[in-house]
Amino acid sequence: MLKSFLNAWRIPELRRRILFTAGLLAVYRLGCHVPVPGVDARALGEYFRAAQNTLFGLYDLFVGGAFRRATIFALGIMPYISASIILQLFGSVIPYFQKLQKEGPEGYRKITQYTRYGTVLLAALQSYGVAIFLQGIRSPSGVPIVPRAGLGFTFLTMVTITAGTVFIMWLGEQITERGIGQGISLIIFTGIIARLPDAVLTEISQLRVGARSVFTEIVLIGVILAVTGVVVYVTQGQRRIPVQYAKRVVGRRMYGGQRTHIPLRVNTAGMIPIIFAQAIMFLPSTMAQFFQGNEIMDRFAGLLSYGSWLYWLLYGSLIVFFSYFYTAVVVNPVDLADNMKKYGGFIPGVRPGKRTSEYIDRILTRITLPGAIYLALIAILPYFVIRSLGIYAGWRSFVGGAGTIIIVGVALDTLQQMEAHLLMRHYEGFLRRGRIRGRRRS
Repeated sequence: MLKSFLNAWRIPELRRRILFTAGLLAVYRLGCHVPVPGVDARALGEYFRAAQNTLFGLYDLFVGGAFRRATIFALGIMPYISASIILQLFGSVIPYFQKLQKEGPEGYRKITQYTRYGTVLLAALQSYGVAIFLQGIRSPSGVPIVPRAGLGFTFLTMVTITAGTVFIMWLGEQITERGIGQGISLIIFTGIIARLPDAVLTEISQLRVGARSVFTEIVLIGVILAVTGVVVYVTQGQRRIPVQYAKRVVGRRMYGGQRTHIPLRVNTAGMIPIIFAQAIMFLPSTMAQFFQGNEIMDRFAGLLSYGSWLYWLLYGSLIVFFSYFYTAVVVNPVDLADNMKKYGGFIPGVRPGKRTSEYIDRILTRITLPGAIYLALIAILPYFVIRSLGIYAGWRSFVGGAGTIIIVGVALDTLQQMEAHLLMRHYEGFLRRGRIRGRRRS
């Protein structure tokens, strides 16, 4: 592994791409510490320490702590992710977007343009909501978050945060084009990894004062390694459907005749089902903060409180549901069967057309179930590990959940791109006995 990194550093183009990527990610992390004018950062920190298990805590996870500090990058890249998911859903139900998806590079160029417009619109709406939210809350000690609230603060916050989101989107596109790895994913990856030093320092300080035992730390490291290994294994897992292309003559040339396969991943949906499920499960506790004193809302929030058996039962069920739902959105068996038939491809032993789409759909349904159960278990695991070991809650992103899936997926994807550069120049890649298959990009 070390030799492969040294080889990567010896290639001028790859070295420039790595340094370019590192520089832009450093700019992003710097912006995560520049606060929006007019906010009491200390009072805001007190508020968010009491709101970890709400939608605000979930959002803050993916923006690397920028939301709880109310910085210019408070929304992070999430408006872009939301716009991408919305347009992906549109592609399943609206004919115009379905047509764009089938037009190739030109269609995807238009979809990218609409995604940018959607990002600006969502960022403007969400930044307005952030401004109103900050002006309407107080810290647990009663200190107002915004000492001088008003229209000026609202306008300034909207402009600042929206511009910050657009700048992050530009950073991600520049990394994808001129750097190494997928820019948007790397920005989210950086935000999650940024929590690691704080978690490590906390554990070291607890170990020094005797609040943690050496055995607990060994168990924690073992759990992290085991969970990471399982996530890597399932992320790489796929069911390959063999495809045979018939020979055809065009002019004086003969095309086709080769064998290939359709790789259907066990975890096609990625971490999206966990995010959707968490957003729904955190909704009662979030609404309870806005309706404090309402007996019905407090009782409902208590019934679905974080850590109750009903919470985990519904949470796991929602993850399984959204795994099937999002897989159906991402993979369309009918389109796969039509494209195969169009180019003279067929699955051995299966008739082209409707039978092929039914065959693919049946396999996809079967392999999605273990993938969905795996996601549910990985999502629930951090709570029980932290509770049983009594460790710092900041480890939640590294012992399971969406954070671990993102870290592993982005790392594999980036290593795959670096390995491709090495192999083009006759250097040995990161794996001697195989190749990194990388995750599917969404």
